[in-house]
Amino acid sequence: MKLSKKMIAGIVTAAALLIGIIGLLVMMPKSQDSAEEQVAVNSGETLQDAAGADAGETVLQGQAADTASGQGNGSDDTSGNTETADPNGTAGQENTAEQNPVTGQNDTAGETSEITSETTSETTPETTTETTSTPTPVSATGTPVAIHGKLSVRGSGLVDKNGNEFQIQGVSTHGIAWFPEYVNKAAFQTIRDEWGANCIRLAMYSAEYGGYCTGGNQADLKRLVNDGVSYATELGMYVIIDWHIMNQDGDPNTHKTEALAFFKEMSAKYADYDNVIYEICNEPNGGTQWSSIKSYALEVIPVIKANNPDAIIIVGTPNWSQDVDAAAKDPITGYSNIMYTIHFYADTHRDGLRQKMQVAIDKGLALFCTEFGICDASGSGANNITEGNKWISALDNNNISYCIWNLSNKAETSSLIQSGCNKTSGWTTNELTEAGKWYVGILDSGVAPGSTGISSDTGNNNNSNNNNNNNNNSSTPAVTASSANTQVTIANSGGWSSGNGNCSQYTVTIKNTGSTAVNNWKVTVNFSGNVTLDQSWSGSFSASGSSVTITPVDFNREIAAGQSVEVGFIISYSGNVGTPTVSID
Repeated sequence: MKLSKKMIAGIVTAAALLIGIIGLLVMMPKSQDSAEEQVAVNSGETLQDAAGADAGETVLQGQAADTASGQGNGSDDTSGNTETADPNGTAGQENTAEQNPVTGQNDTAGETSEITSETTSETTPETTTETTSTPTPVSATGTPVAIHGKLSVRGSGLVDKNGNEFQIQGVSTHGIAWFPEYVNKAAFQTIRDEWGANCIRLAMYSAEYGGYCTGGNQADLKRLVNDGVSYATELGMYVIIDWHIMNQDGDPNTHKTEALAFFKEMSAKYADYDNVIYEICNEPNGGTQWSSIKSYALEVIPVIKANNPDAIIIVGTPNWSQDVDAAAKDPITGYSNIMYTIHFYADTHRDGLRQKMQVAIDKGLALFCTEFGICDASGSGANNITEGNKWISALDNNNISYCIWNLSNKAETSSLIQSGCNKTSGWTTNELTEAGKWYVGILDSGVAPGSTGISSDTGNNNNSNNNNNNNNNSSTPAVTASSANTQVTIANSGGWSSGNGNCSQYTVTIKNTGSTAVNNWKVTVNFSGNVTLDQSWSGSFSASGSSVTITPVDFNREIAAGQSVEVGFIISYSGNVGTPTVSID
């Protein structure tokens, strides 16, 4: 067919219009839901908020190095810490490629994330800040977060997105500045898949030994926290950001300014995350009263709630997070999803602290045991599996969540990894301590009250060293004294070295031997040398020179006829303080 001039002109015009439309489309900025960005989201990757990220922080890639090396066999993790090579070559074998949490298929998610970041910054500068804001994370199908979703507080514990009771059973890191190598995705996956835990607690010391507020590298510490949140989120686990106050800042108000800035930044970054929980003061101590802790909390809580009104916030309680009864008398009001910390070490804290916990529960307090162990309060000494099982039963019966201390190979009884094991994931049973084996048994199938779960003659052989260090009082017999209708017995529970001195732990039992109630009892313990009160529980304690005086707290002020109460304390001293004497008023 011969084309007329008019037809040719029409075709040329149409072609020109088409070329113009294509040109306009090419010049248009990419939308926030670009194909590249969607790939990153679907693969479980999260992009850092460019406006709030620290200098040197990079796009969270889900460890592209994992894809290349089989998850950490001598490769560098994204925190800048080199993971120790797995001598058996088994660490993280299930993670040789990142799994797409939507499709369930493995892909090269880390590479996709890098491409997305570069493309966004180079081709759409005017929308970079908007498109790299932290998206709501997508958890893998079948993971704890995918199944249970955003949690909330009801009664003494938690409920899931469907309103069903839900219990966090987690693992706490040791100080992330001291053991950063355990903040890695393969470790968290081992804890989730092989141990059965559903939460990681990231313990960031605020003051101890180069803590966040005392000379520590704040950018590195925040990067470790962010890495930990990223790995937990990709694995569909819950994660606790823990402002870990200790001896140097026993009153949380000591570094309140830094805490406010830290939690403002963290809560803004993770405002849309369903799995992030905030613990705003680990263990208030040194005589810090609940009124001071509550004052601090009432400043930090609004900062977090401004970014995430539904956030779960855990508040520490006096006396190393043991005096939950004090918080129950004067709880924080005006905010939802507030919980209170209770900590225990099973060989130290027994019936007395469980009674105190029950008093708080009966008054309507929501509790979270963010740290516990089955040894004594020093982290050393022998494990007490019988008392550990009693505690787990009490927590389970009240739907109270818990995280065990600690994920490290530190040469102490409370560590979960054997001190001779340098692997940072994929641990075999023989590479766990006695405490680690016990906890895996708890998580795997639960432990019936009174059972041991595992054989008590296996596990951490460091116990003998811990028990024999300067234990000059451990073999002393129990000492008893009596008054008209009351009997008091003091027993030494063990001793150990502590810095340049020694520590000893004592349990004191006060029994009513009469026929009427005893009220406002008072016990005095005298040693042969000067002592310093290190820790105490279930009573009011004071120390002066060589004497320790004990008076009751509200829940054990009255002892019914034939009943008894138990309190305890740890002293530090130099030399030998001999066998104590005891009297009761």
